[in-house]
Amino acid sequence: MRRTTPFVLLAVGGLLAGCLGQNQAEQGQPTRNADAKDVTLTIVANAVAGGKNTRGADWLTNWVIPRFTEAQKAKGVNVTVRFDQNGAGDEDYKTKIALDLKTGGGADIVEIDGIWLGEFAQAGQIKPLDDVIGKSGVDAWDGWKQIPDAVQGLGQFDGKRYGVPMGTDGRVLFYNKKLFAQAGLPSDWQPRGWDDVLAAGTALKRIPGVAPIQLNAGTAMGEATTMQGVLPALVGTGKPIYDGGKWQGGTAQVKDVLGLYQRVYGGGLGDAVLQQEAKGRDRSFAMFADNKIGILLESDYFWRSVVEPRIGVAKMADRDTAVGWALVPAKQSGSGVSGQDFVSMSGGGVRVVNPNTQYPKQAWEFMQFLNSAEAVKAALAGTAQVTQRNDVNDEVLKGDPMLSFIADEVLPITRYRPGLADYPKVSAALQQATADVVAGKSPDDAAKAYQDALVKAVGEGNVAGG
Repeated sequence: MRRTTPFVLLAVGGLLAGCLGQNQAEQGQPTRNADAKDVTLTIVANAVAGGKNTRGADWLTNWVIPRFTEAQKAKGVNVTVRFDQNGAGDEDYKTKIALDLKTGGGADIVEIDGIWLGEFAQAGQIKPLDDVIGKSGVDAWDGWKQIPDAVQGLGQFDGKRYGVPMGTDGRVLFYNKKLFAQAGLPSDWQPRGWDDVLAAGTALKRIPGVAPIQLNAGTAMGEATTMQGVLPALVGTGKPIYDGGKWQGGTAQVKDVLGLYQRVYGGGLGDAVLQQEAKGRDRSFAMFADNKIGILLESDYFWRSVVEPRIGVAKMADRDTAVGWALVPAKQSGSGVSGQDFVSMSGGGVRVVNPNTQYPKQAWEFMQFLNSAEAVKAALAGTAQVTQRNDVNDEVLKGDPMLSFIADEVLPITRYRPGLADYPKVSAALQQATADVVAGKSPDDAAKAYQDALVKAVGEGNVAGG
């Protein structure tokens, strides 16, 4: 899946400078070196000037570090900030972070993909902010008021705050207004349940050569199937994939989701062959841009990078008038998680303070600076993209109604994937279950096979249902 994480794609990890050699027994001392006048802090990003995530590297080097050191100097503190540039693959990078943290080293500020948070927390490699910084210091930051509670969930695990979200995205139903007009459907469409989506698909089916609904399915689309298909539907049934300390196996909710897939692909409302193609997701983008797909569930990445009229990978010259968007409805009104009528899923990165830092007070000040409105806005480098902060979104997205919709309507109701080590195995099993249904297997049989695969992958005691 194309990653649509933070406003600058900074998957950041462990560093060796700044807090190397810190004794594990010294963790959890928020006042350690609080009055130091000469301080060295380290940050690392999976970003390289002129290479991977170059915008993030330039931001850290040319904007963040000079301004933070200047601000500290004005307070009488001499701060040296070191930035180690990296361009590794995500998994190699994750391994480096884990090794650094496990051995008592690593960066003072560590930025990670949100999907890793729970795994690092369970391993004891990161600690709640309250433990590292002190609850009063953490609570005092006024930036929390600008980050929606749902978005703050990206940096939380087991009800505790481990970090500050770096940015996020949201998933909606995109629809082709030209095809909707041909089918007699409203231009301001907002379905209230799955039946409304399927009814629109049935109307679109009357148009020759059009695939009414694209609901990502199968293993070829990988994580895109899970994030742009199964998980949004699943939270629409009232339960997320990980609930009460267990993964959902062949539960009634999972069967409902697989039943939705059967109604789409068994009912001729979607292109079953497309779900099996190696480049099926890319072709679905091209088909939407060519007025061959009516409804497509995607993240805001689709709007700003796929059908964007100038630089999109599937440019739509008339995007601003031809593309509509709607909230993803729960199965029926009120049946979503927390009794919601509408649901979404999001991704993003998180900044955490290394529990090994010798300078917790100063590291927290650096964290606040990195997530300040001024810094977040500067990181965008003039582009329109959803950030974690309401005040920044209000300013930079005011000229883009779609991205404003994400910020205003989607972020307050969104959910995130569980950041646990077993998640990739669960995701793969979900993808196979949808593939089975698209190939003609019944939802009950696909759910049973999924249950069996999940038990083998994560252990029977960690699976609910079946």
